[in-house]
Amino acid sequence: MITTIVLVQADPKSIPECATALAGIDGVAEVYSVSGAWDLVAIVRVPDLEKIATVVTQEFAKVPGIQRTQTLTAFRTYSKGDLEQAWDIGVE
Repeated sequence: MITTIVLVQADPKSIPECATALAGIDGVAEVYSVSGAWDLVAIVRVPDLEKIATVVTQEFAKVPGIQRTQTLTAFRTYSKGDLEQAWDIGVE
């Protein structure tokens, strides 16, 4: 599974509608309303790169109110669970 993070700037009046529409797109796992330079963060999880292209360039483009996006594709995942597991190797 490939994870892609999409940062979204939206028309301030349409942020809730944008978030709801994005959350309804197949492949979008989560949408967060955030502070800072971006209004929303969408987490996309799809099986292959072709699907990322479809979701981000075609499906996101259909959502009214989106002004700008930036797409970040994850190469590797690091989590607290991974760190704890690494320290537990050989410990009984």
